[in-house]
Amino acid sequence: MIKYDFDKVRGRIREKLGSESRFAEILGISSASLSAKFNNKTDFTTSEITRACEKDVLDIPIEEIGINFFNRKLELNSRKE
Repeated sequence: MIKYDFDKVRGRIREKLGSESRFAEILGISSASLSAKFNNKTDFTTSEITRACEKDVLDIPIEEIGINFFNRKLELNSRKE
């Protein structure tokens, strides 16, 4: 399973909205569901990413979607089996 690093989008959430709970509310999901997404347990849906990028939410330009939502997490000391 690919794991993603959401540090950049989490920083943007703090900057634009103040809290992750506010972000979850805007997306129409629970804080627990958002936590599962940030912990790579479930994936963000296309509609959640689209809503997150809108000007009134996080205002993320199209060319920055990848570095915010699809930045692979570097895993040290991991082995392929």
